[in-house]
This record gives sequence, structure tokens and C-alpha cells, in this order.
Amino acid sequence: MAVAASLDEKIEPIYREVIRRNPGEVEFHQAVREVLESIGPVLVKHPEFAEHRIIERICEPERQIIFRVPWEDDEGNVQINRGFRVEFNSALGPYKGGLRFHPSVYLGIVKFLGFEQIFKNALTGMPIGGAKGGADFDPKGRSDGETMRFCQSFMTELYRHLGEYTDVPAGDIGVGTREIGFLFGQYKRITNRYESAVLTGKGLDWGGARVRNEATGYGLVYFVGEMLAASGTSFDGRTGVVSGSGNVALHAIEKMHALGGRVVACSDSDGYVLDEAGLDVELLKEIKTVERGRVSDYADLRPRARFAPAGNIWHVPCEVALPCATQNELTGNDAARLVANGCIAVGEGANMPTTPEGVRVFLDAGVAFGPGKAANAGGVATSALEMQQNASRDSWTFEHTELRLAEIMRDIHHRCYETAAEYGKPGNYVAGANISGFIKVAAAMVALGLI
Repeated sequence: MAVAASLDEKIEPIYREVIRRNPGEVEFHQAVREVLESIGPVLVKHPEFAEHRIIERICEPERQIIFRVPWEDDEGNVQINRGFRVEFNSALGPYKGGLRFHPSVYLGIVKFLGFEQIFKNALTGMPIGGAKGGADFDPKGRSDGETMRFCQSFMTELYRHLGEYTDVPAGDIGVGTREIGFLFGQYKRITNRYESAVLTGKGLDWGGARVRNEATGYGLVYFVGEMLAASGTSFDGRTGVVSGSGNVALHAIEKMHALGGRVVACSDSDGYVLDEAGLDVELLKEIKTVERGRVSDYADLRPRARFAPAGNIWHVPCEVALPCATQNELTGNDAARLVANGCIAVGEGANMPTTPEGVRVFLDAGVAFGPGKAANAGGVATSALEMQQNASRDSWTFEHTELRLAEIMRDIHHRCYETAAEYGKPGNYVAGANISGFIKVAAAMVALGLI
């Protein structure tokens, strides 16, 4: 196991206090440390941030909401879940961040995601703060009626904390257009307001934005393409592997193919499928989004493909790796295997999918590594574009919206690349993203006074 990077002596006590105040929230601790490891040089250049205790304040959420969600299943049994919304930082604008419905959700997960969201949203250049929320409800296998009743109960508590100038949730794992529809319907029913901009990820017929479904996957590939261009190459002829097979993964595969690459493997919780000729993304979409099937079904329909049950997708040789499944899925050993097999670029489509040891391996090997807060910011950026369209009662074309997304991802890459060079870490996108995002939020917090 790699040795953890040391923290600046002024920052170490702050990190220890974060652990003390937030016991047991290991994902949150990891996310905080990953940012704090980068920002020591910032305090030298901006001593006012230490004077105003910006780090201490930015690590403490402005508001943490935990509530009971009672609902009735189809058999008439009363079920109880726990709901969360952590409104982390609003220095740059109203809180913005997704809702996740999954059994693994607890306060530590929500805080880690919300903390990441602060800097991710800052990097987009959009006027949005950072938040995250969700519940330990599992929509898998639930009927539409059960999901509707859960969402209505969830929103009956949460609505009082939302508003287009206050907090604007979106979807995340387990929360798609169906769930957003039920949530928005209950918000409208309770408030008697058709406030479109209070939720994003809506259906196109009732206020949604084009490209929103594609945005995170497309944006990821745009960012990785910029990293490759900065090192003098491109996707042309490159092989790739993408972990996961959900919305982000499918659209990342689609866009990488469109830009000249060839994705040969993707995965789900059962294992991975390998198709050396390149995955058929339309077949994958049919299996995953229409039939609700597994990646093993792809191998059944494609004689040339091979399914590896319980296999490790990071053992598949590739030049571009896109982890798009879940946090801490790519370990230090996995990273070493990818490097040994010739991987030159990694882009995080999920939130914090690479362990600290894995990140260290990639950086030490000179692999272009795009951290999630930069590489997967396309989703929240397009959510902000949806807010713009709602506010102006407008609807943009797919082509116009995708053009805006591509511009935003280029700007994020430029910001990270230039900031890393400015602070003596050229090519280190982790440092560039952390420092750039932190400085923007910190400067706003100083300007707004002690809030």
C-alpha cells in the first residue's frame, strides 16, 4: 500500500478536527484529505484564507438535514427509510447537487458527495453552490406506485428547504426522470407553484434540457480528450475500458467511439464483458435501458464477446480507463496493473472511484489523471444550463446544448491545467482541480464576510 501524502503542518490539525467532529464517516474523511493535500501552497500565496479560517468553514456544512420517510408498499405494509440533504456551501450560488436513492446511503456518503460538489460546481464557472442528498431507499424491484409513494413522502419533508434561489436538487444513482417527476409533482402540489428550476433532470415535455442524460458521459470524454490533446495525442485508434454500464458509462462509450476510440469492455456487479472488436453501444443500451438486463446478456447475443463473471475489468489491457461505477472501485493494485498494460489516461466518471493509493500510482507513473470533480462535471453543468432555460422559459436544441457542454469542459480543463502549472505541479490535474475550485469558493467566502 502506498504511503499517504503528508499534509501541510498548518492543515494537519484542521484535518484531525474534521475526523473528530465527523466520526465514522470514512468517505467524507477521504474526500476532505484529498483536497487538503493540495492546498498548502495556496495559503502561502493567500494568507487571508487562513486568517478568515476558510478551510475550517468550508469543511463544515452550512446545513445538514436528516428526516424520516414513511411510506406504504403495494401489500399495505408501512416502510420506513431515512432521508438526507446536506447543504454544504452557498458562497457561489444556490445549493446544487443530486439525490441518490440506494441502500448504501448514509450521512458520510452524502457529506463526501456534497463536499466534492462544492469544488466541482465551482470549476464549471456557473453560479451554483454545493449540496447532495438522498435516502437509503432502493428503487430496484419497486413498482411505479411504491416509488411514487416514497418520493411523495420524501418531498413532503424536503420541499420546505428547496427553491430556485435556495437549493436545486437533481438526480443521481437510483433517481432518474421517473423519480424526478414524482418529486416535482409533489413539490408543485404542496407549494401551488410550477417552479421548474427547483429540480433538474426533468423530462423534455415538462421543462427538461436536451443532453442532460448524455452530459456526464459526454463531458467525461471531452475532458479526457483535452488531456490527451495536451500531451500531443487523441482518441484515434485508442482502446478503452469503462467500468459500469449505467447512464454515464453508456454515453461515455458512445462518445469515445464517436471521437475515434474503441471501448472493448464494460461491467456491472456480476462481472465484465469483453468485445475486442469494440462494444456495440446500441445493443448495450437496448439491454441495459429497455430490457433492464445484465452485461452477461450482451455476451449471449454476441458470439465474439466473452463474459468474465466476477472478473476485474482493470485487468483488461487498455490505453484509456474510465471508472464510471462507484467510489473506491479502482485500487492501487488495479492502477499498477493498468500502468503495466500501457494505460496513458484515466478519467473519473463516477465520484471518487479511485482510491488514494490508485491516484498516487497514476500520478507517479505520469498517467494523465482526470479527477471526478473536473472530469465528470458535465452533468451538473448541464443541470445549470437546464436552470437557465427554465428561468428564461426557453428550450435549446441538442446541438446548441452539447456545444455549450463541450465549451464548459474545455474551460474546466484549461483552468485545471493552468492552475497546476502556476502552483508548480504541471500536468497534475488533481492539484489543479482542487486548487482552482478552492480558490474560487474561498475568495467568495472572504468577500461575503463571516456567514
